[in-house]
Amino acid sequence: MTLELSHPAIEDLKRSARRRVPHFVWEYLDSAVGRETGRAFAEDALDQIRLMPHMLRGITDSDLTVNLMGRQYPLPFGFAPVGMSGLIWPDAERILAKIAAREGIPYTLSTVAAATPEEVGPKVGDQGWFQLYAPSDPEVRRDICGRARDAGFHTLVLTVDLAVASRRERLQRARLTNPMRLTPRIVLDAARRPAWAVATLGKGIPKLKTLERYADTTRRGSATAHIGYQIRTAPDLPYLRALREEWAGPLVVKGIISAADAEHAVRAGADAIWVSNHGGRQFDGAPPPVHQLPQVRAALGPDVPVIYDSGLRSGLDIMRALAMGADFCMVGRAVHYGLAAFGARGAAHAVDILRGQLVADMGNAGCARLSDLPDHRVLSVS
Repeated sequence: MTLELSHPAIEDLKRSARRRVPHFVWEYLDSAVGRETGRAFAEDALDQIRLMPHMLRGITDSDLTVNLMGRQYPLPFGFAPVGMSGLIWPDAERILAKIAAREGIPYTLSTVAAATPEEVGPKVGDQGWFQLYAPSDPEVRRDICGRARDAGFHTLVLTVDLAVASRRERLQRARLTNPMRLTPRIVLDAARRPAWAVATLGKGIPKLKTLERYADTTRRGSATAHIGYQIRTAPDLPYLRALREEWAGPLVVKGIISAADAEHAVRAGADAIWVSNHGGRQFDGAPPPVHQLPQVRAALGPDVPVIYDSGLRSGLDIMRALAMGADFCMVGRAVHYGLAAFGARGAAHAVDILRGQLVADMGNAGCARLSDLPDHRVLSVS
């Protein structure tokens, strides 16, 4: 039986992923922070957005292409950065980079990935974005950005919503630390998932390879206070201005929900704003990001690109975000559920699911172009 028949939705991949990876890996992939209401509200808010279908339009084929920051993409979504993807499935970063290159969509490599820009750059081709956690040392910042640029990454994404380490309680209960320590409990969890264990042994225990050269090895790992937090600072507007002077390509600021913050970031040099609540993994009390999209769009006007993630589980969710004011979406968990469930084949299938849902739902809504989606919006709860 093909994945198309056995796993026609992202939720099907999610169920299989949970059965294939160790408990501590599942908790890393699927968990949020606190009571996880931020994540739940983000998903529920998308469900509350309704789109009016228009009939008698004679539309059979909808255009899914998007022009974003001087580039054309065949789909309105790409791959969001996920730290330590290589923990979820061995060699995840290069697997996803190759899929993105084949599909012609962006892949965003995290600063805290298990593979370096030098390793991923040759696989991602011309689709590489690099996500930066703000190093406090300007020399470290310049070195990391230089490595990303030299490896072929053309778009830089500054993440601004991680001022301090969050308390991810599910990770603490799962006893996962970074760097990972092979405690008896972790070893037992891994042994219960032999496919993951064998594949991981073949590639080696995942590490924060990009940051290894900058690490203070005297500090012990914990669920969140890893190397990235040791070198990190909370970026402010002067930091963004300095980064703008150093980076010649497109610069995206990720992790903004407030329209006022979005305006400040653009005035300081951002080329695009990425609206996100970090998958609900940092602050549990924020409003649903999709509710903020209309205010961000109104504040920035039509010419500043707005990217969106948070709570996206289907092609319809992507349509809803675009209808609320986004120009482009990024998916993180959705594609990683596929990766955890079936490796490269599962990640590619996640893309096929989202594309197929977009084709079907755009056609059934009578919507010929993605830019027309705001005209279909009839209800959203704010």
